[in-house]
Amino acid sequence: MKLFLYFSQTISLDVLDGKGRWVGRLFDMGMNPYSDIYPKATELIIRRSSWEYARIKWEDIVYIEHEVRLKVTVDQIVFSRETPKCDFTLRRDILDQQVVDTDDQRVVRVNDIYLLRVENQLYAANVDVGLRGIIRRLGWTAVIDFLVSLFNPKSSYLSHDELIPWKATQVLPKLGRMKSLLKLDVSKSKLNSIPPAAMADIIQDLDIFVRVSLFKSLDGVLQNKVFTDMTLAHKQELIDQLEEREVADLITNIPADEATDLLMQLPRDKSRHLLGLLGSETNKKLRKLLSFAKDSAGGLMTTEYLYLKATATVAEGLKKIHDNINFPGTIFFLYVVDDNYKYLGTTSLRRFFNEDPQKLLLETCYPENIHVYTDDTVEQVALLLERHKSSSIPVLNDQDILQGIITIDDVLEVLISLVWHKYEEKL
Repeated sequence: MKLFLYFSQTISLDVLDGKGRWVGRLFDMGMNPYSDIYPKATELIIRRSSWEYARIKWEDIVYIEHEVRLKVTVDQIVFSRETPKCDFTLRRDILDQQVVDTDDQRVVRVNDIYLLRVENQLYAANVDVGLRGIIRRLGWTAVIDFLVSLFNPKSSYLSHDELIPWKATQVLPKLGRMKSLLKLDVSKSKLNSIPPAAMADIIQDLDIFVRVSLFKSLDGVLQNKVFTDMTLAHKQELIDQLEEREVADLITNIPADEATDLLMQLPRDKSRHLLGLLGSETNKKLRKLLSFAKDSAGGLMTTEYLYLKATATVAEGLKKIHDNINFPGTIFFLYVVDDNYKYLGTTSLRRFFNEDPQKLLLETCYPENIHVYTDDTVEQVALLLERHKSSSIPVLNDQDILQGIITIDDVLEVLISLVWHKYEEKL
């Protein structure tokens, strides 16, 4: 017996009973994805006609090779007019479906499935996402191989199957009009290992229905990070498919500047309604940011930053960072204020990490006290950041009270948009 089989080559194999009588043709293969890293075959679904189906338990199968031979006789098999209901099958749930290649962080389509035979048991070992998988299913392998070898005998097509190990794939869950599919803890751990920015790219490339379902399958922390890294347009599409409470939770847990940008893009009525669903502290913070002009320092800033009073020590600074390791804003800079929140200076982890723990944090601040005011323009902010080679800058009001901070990525996003609009006007 062959050690490996392609699932496409088993579909429509003749199924013979224990006495060698024809029973039907193999239609699908039920799997148990919970037993091992690689799903194990547990049953076959056979079809006798376009409306007669039967389920065969794996222990009733002698072998699968050029045909399927059963232990039971045809009179022991019960056929029904409906396809037997299985939790997870290869033809229905995997073949032609989209999966995430968690190694290369991309979405691919399954063209075939590579089955591994261990004794008399079959396991889904790899998914075939290459052109050969499609050719094999069409039954054109011999013809295409001959033509390719004739014109390009060294072609990688002839020697290379584009296979992805099952353990490196995550089947995309389905939602709404699409079939429901399994969600495994081990699968979620695969998704959680993908960097949020890469996951955002993956999600944005999907159909909106798959996009919503995959997004909902992520844990809460990863959802917040992925949502933050999505474009505004895709954020808007996504929240249109989510419950209001889910949207409110996202807005509460993403950086304030990202939440503000999103709310500013939404219709005014919807934005006001969502603000009403937020907690009083978040509501107040976002309303304050929304009051500033979008292209001003106040409109660019985020109110999520770490600060300490002038009496704080280096030890307290280190503890502040340690206690806020999952903080949505930057944790590498600390801002020092007096009892009235008047801005005194900025320090960074690099500046005070090796200092005496009892030293005042204020003494480790940068000698140049650079800052901007809420009504300064984005160009003024960009010039200061470039001049001082800084990645963030504090924003003050006219009483020098610290209001927020602006990071370099927020400035670049606005500047790129402005340059692009000017470029478009010249075209």
